[in-house]
Amino acid sequence: MRGLWISALAAFLVDQLSKVIVVHTLNLKEILFLPVAPPFLTFRMGWNEGVNFGLFSGAGARWFLIALAVVISAALIHWARSFDRPIARIAAGLVVGGALANALDRVIYGAVADFLNMSCCGINNPFAFNLADVFIFAGAFGLVIWGETRTKNTP
Repeated sequence: MRGLWISALAAFLVDQLSKVIVVHTLNLKEILFLPVAPPFLTFRMGWNEGVNFGLFSGAGARWFLIALAVVISAALIHWARSFDRPIARIAAGLVVGGALANALDRVIYGAVADFLNMSCCGINNPFAFNLADVFIFAGAFGLVIWGETRTKNTP
């Protein structure tokens, strides 16, 4: 389980540090847009009150989504105890760390701070995301690949 805790803490801290640097130190919350390597990467400030693409945003969603992140994280930690592979526990930790980092944003700001915007090949992507989202996606992908649980031998 050590891999889960280390990866969860690392994902949580990396995400929160990135938000402190970009949102506050670079003052993206005020300037709203900062070209980094356009069009491939720009920082575009967004406050997401819902889940992906703003789904489920609105009155009352904030505390429900915080509670949901905590419950899902607890269930995932419990499930990870049955994983055969340490890499699966690391993947679970990425999901937990990312989910709790976004939940902390909801507590502090009332919404998730999104700032990464990537476009390519003539497609202008209007959506922004953050590193917690990357960790959640990577962890979920890892769980699909390595998330087998132990099977009990039956006589």
